[in-house]
Amino acid sequence: MPDTTSKTDLSADSSAIPRQALSISNLAFCWDKTQPPLRYPDITLHAGEHLFLRGPSGSGKSTLLSLLGGLILPDTGKLSLLGTDLARLSGGQRDRFRADHMGVIFQQFNLVPYLTTLDNVMLPCRLSPKRRARALPTPENEAESLLTALDIPQSHWHRRVTGLSVGQQQRVAAARALTGGPELILADEPTSALDSDNRDRFIELLLGLAEKKQSSVIFVSHDQSLAERFNHQIALTALDTLERAQ
Repeated sequence: MPDTTSKTDLSADSSAIPRQALSISNLAFCWDKTQPPLRYPDITLHAGEHLFLRGPSGSGKSTLLSLLGGLILPDTGKLSLLGTDLARLSGGQRDRFRADHMGVIFQQFNLVPYLTTLDNVMLPCRLSPKRRARALPTPENEAESLLTALDIPQSHWHRRVTGLSVGQQQRVAAARALTGGPELILADEPTSALDSDNRDRFIELLLGLAEKKQSSVIFVSHDQSLAERFNHQIALTALDTLERAQ
């Protein structure tokens, strides 16, 4: 049986119900209508909680991140983020929702090569007035604080990011995702290129900063050794998705 964390398992003390960051119910998506759909367990994640999602290629991890980011819509089921049903939003509204409420750390970082380190970190505040308003005392001050916390030397702040090491670029990507205090951080295999020491340090810094901002982190990885650092975990397998589709 797959190791999955159910909606019940993620529930908190019912005497004080916190705000939900994520709620999934009967969610399914199919890229190819000739194949069985990917089906996902029901999940409820409360604000400030972190979820570790693992599984091999073909298990639907990246598809789930695309669903959470509003890049695609489910074929069946319900997906609610911060109390908002994404299926009820237009494509433009989903783009705005993502800009206002989500920080994304891509596996390949996706930094803007012609911008400096500092400008990359401040970019979400330029795209979202809500993120800009939450970046205190100013977007530049917050970006500098995040870069300092993530051990990026001040001498690197005004360099183009192409001049940074892989590990430094990864930390800049994390700073960009966290700037402006988004309620949700989506991280897609962000430690895959790091050795174990730098990987562990990166996780500690990411979760520590997310805790300060009360951001929920949904972290995708195939590395089971990272799971113990997260509040909750879900394991998907390609076999599991096929079995539940039949």
